[in-house]
Amino acid sequence: MAAVALILRESDVQDLIEMPDVIAAVENAMRELGEGDAQNEPRRRAFGPGGLLNVMFASYPGGSCSGLKTYTVSDGHVRFLVVLFGLDGSLRAMIEADFMGAYRTGAATAVAVKGLRLPGSANVAIIGTGWQAATQALALSNVLEINELRVYSRSEERKAAFAEEQEAQLGVKAVGSATAEEAVRGADIVVTVTTSQTPVLEADWVEPHALVAAIGSNFRNRAEVPPELVERATTVVVDQLVTAQLESGDLIQAAEAGKFDWSQTVELASVVAGRWERPEEAGITLFESHGLALWDLAAASVVVEAARKRGGYEEIELLS
Repeated sequence: MAAVALILRESDVQDLIEMPDVIAAVENAMRELGEGDAQNEPRRRAFGPGGLLNVMFASYPGGSCSGLKTYTVSDGHVRFLVVLFGLDGSLRAMIEADFMGAYRTGAATAVAVKGLRLPGSANVAIIGTGWQAATQALALSNVLEINELRVYSRSEERKAAFAEEQEAQLGVKAVGSATAEEAVRGADIVVTVTTSQTPVLEADWVEPHALVAAIGSNFRNRAEVPPELVERATTVVVDQLVTAQLESGDLIQAAEAGKFDWSQTVELASVVAGRWERPEEAGITLFESHGLALWDLAAASVVVEAARKRGGYEEIELLS
């Protein structure tokens, strides 16, 4: 008898997904990875004449699933699909995963902030106002009190609109900064979420106690933060070392400049699993987020559970 699998579209995901649930699932998945129970394989890319194919996969026992995310990039258009299997090998769901991907990336930043930063309120600076920036702000608002949300974009119109949206949706003070430097100076948490190929801030803008989350770059030839900032950082955390060594332009370029050694890195899974000791002296913490399939499975597991509880979503019989 064929398995009955859910088909969840972008609109379904938007109806079902809740950020607190995704944060909890991503945190649990990273704890399992740190304890050796979950598995994650880094992204693989195939370049063809018509575009780029990306595939990444993982196993998440806590969500009773394994699976993969695959996506294509062609003519500026990106199509994301998550395929979820039960631990018995049955097909559980196929999910359009652009919206869900933004949530899981924001959730991972929130998990990093929870694990790396001492509790307390914070001024937050976000460089970039694209698709992923809003879920970064949403996720952070779930794990800390935001005193002020500072936003910078090269587009004056987009910057003003984004700040207004976030103030209304999150109930926090949000301001558009005139420059990236104005946003970063005095900020306790700095998030870079851009597609820039060159650094969007300078090392001496960053406060000596700040946590910087670099979210936007997952190609070795792109860098959102300069080598000097990597060098200044007391703690450098990666989502997964093998992934960072393949695609962290920030760290690869810093290493090539002689300002960073890979032995300095701490994996986020080790932090979540309680295997990281906080430095005695506060310093800059840099979190390099490139995206793990394990996060996609964590998010998918809670979305599928919500869909099963609510009922009424499209199903298909496929694979015995």
